[in-house]
Amino acid sequence: MIRVKQLSYQYPKAKNDTLHNLDFHVGAGEIFGFLGPSGAGKSTTQAILTRQTRSPFRGSVFILGKDLGSWGREIFNKIGVSFELPNHYLKLTAKENLDLFASLYENPVYKSSELLEMVGLSDDAAKKVGEFSKGMKMRLNFVRSLLHDPELLFFDEPTSGLDPSNARNIKDIILDLKSRGKTIFLTTHNMTDADELCDQVAFLVDGSIRLIDSPKELKLRFGKKSVKVEFIKNNKIQESSFELSHLGSNRDFLDILQKQEVRTIHTEEATLDEIFIETTGRRLQ
Repeated sequence: MIRVKQLSYQYPKAKNDTLHNLDFHVGAGEIFGFLGPSGAGKSTTQAILTRQTRSPFRGSVFILGKDLGSWGREIFNKIGVSFELPNHYLKLTAKENLDLFASLYENPVYKSSELLEMVGLSDDAAKKVGEFSKGMKMRLNFVRSLLHDPELLFFDEPTSGLDPSNARNIKDIILDLKSRGKTIFLTTHNMTDADELCDQVAFLVDGSIRLIDSPKELKLRFGKKSVKVEFIKNNKIQESSFELSHLGSNRDFLDILQKQEVRTIHTEEATLDEIFIETTGRRLQ
């Protein structure tokens, strides 16, 4: 669905490249996480892939099996984009915004009422968007990208500014889209979202990809092959770690399970945040 080879890009009048020889591909029905701190080049890459920027780049980009330069305006019937910052007509209502954008597509479109209900905005359909909170604008932004039921979706920080309940709903919708065969390019600096949603993740720092793999494989590769047990002994909370190898015959581990009050047991795999810091020497800020 997306194939990028040796992609480099320099903004007009800039002294240096913003993107440096990016290589990655995204398979059909996959959620691909493009992860990095602010200013890493995530939004620039998405802008190129979605033809928001038409400035020349070096390298090759194929979208839906076709060279990006060969696509005309018809590409916008195939892709959906949810931007990092909401951009709506503030004097129009939520319904009017969706209906206006629906009129631009050649594809059959969803009813605005269905989409608004999907993100809990049904009661606000007739309210002017200028009266919306940031979170409400973000949710409207998100469902606008789904209007024409596109094959390929680009989500830029889709849970930014949302409370936990609405963020959970957006993530559930993304997972449902994947289950229906949609391909999703997810740009984020939220490692928890990426871990939960993505089949593959790429770490981007200073315009270069440092690492690409599945979250599971990364956590196995960089984590400790051990489990930590928290238990109560002599009325005190204690912790012990045990290597995974031969765990079933480890006498100390079995004694804790059999004789102590166990509070928690969990593997000591690395988090994506920890892996990102170890790989890049940078924090996500």
